[in-house]
Amino acid sequence: MNTILRTSTLAPGIHDLHVQSPRIARKCRPGQFLMLRLYEGGERIPLTIADSDPVEGWLRLIVQTVGRTTRELVLLKPGEKILDLAGPLGHPTEIAFRGTVVCVAGGIGAAPILPIARALKAVGNRVIVILGARNAAQMILQKELELCSDRLLLCSDDGSAGLPGQVTAVLEPMLRSDSRPDQVLAIGPVAMMAAVSEMTRALAIPTIVSLNATMVDGTGMCGGCRVSIGSTTRFVCVDGPEFDGHLVDFHELQNRQHAYSRQEQQAMEQPHRCRLERTESALLRDEHRRTPA
Repeated sequence: MNTILRTSTLAPGIHDLHVQSPRIARKCRPGQFLMLRLYEGGERIPLTIADSDPVEGWLRLIVQTVGRTTRELVLLKPGEKILDLAGPLGHPTEIAFRGTVVCVAGGIGAAPILPIARALKAVGNRVIVILGARNAAQMILQKELELCSDRLLLCSDDGSAGLPGQVTAVLEPMLRSDSRPDQVLAIGPVAMMAAVSEMTRALAIPTIVSLNATMVDGTGMCGGCRVSIGSTTRFVCVDGPEFDGHLVDFHELQNRQHAYSRQEQQAMEQPHRCRLERTESALLRDEHRRTPA
């Protein structure tokens, strides 16, 4: 269980991992996520499920190295194990016929968008995907998104792939056209989802965003992922991760995302220790990885 099957690099700092996890693979749906812990005493982090195969029992996790745990995760080799995978968590995306749906993906947001776009297309929607990245090297899943959409529009901050500029520049003329979408779904950086939601608010176009808030346990117990939705406090892990973008307090969410920046920086600065200095938990972790599936 939880054995790394294969790994690859999609872009600088963005890695593609296939992990054996039959129970989660059988149950997960588009839009859901899992909690991961690499070893005893390690940090718990949420990761969206980019793909799965219920027959073969594997999950696909696309990971951007943004902290110590993700850096340790992408160093795992095929055959090594992850101690804990808990999931699937969160409510699946509501997949229904809407008409024309525009899926806006920014950066690593392409990973959760992929299974959602596939499912929306499968029930008859006209699916338009706007895929944005900082540059061509950082753009991921282009071919797979092209296969499951009626139209794929690319854009990059430096103009090295697709149109120059951000996703909102591509979305705006679409919203003003006679064939404006019936629904917009946006996943990516908080600032991007906020900008998309603000653009669609004036036109009353239903807009869904998927929030990747800081979580500790993923069960609603810690309260770390609480977010203001309209006049109520909700928890991304158990009430989300998807919410009406017109009701999210993005300013509050943005501030909360930086709550543990200092601790994360300290963790990254911890020096590497040789095996003789490592803690008992780290040795247990290695023992766990060597145990056959």
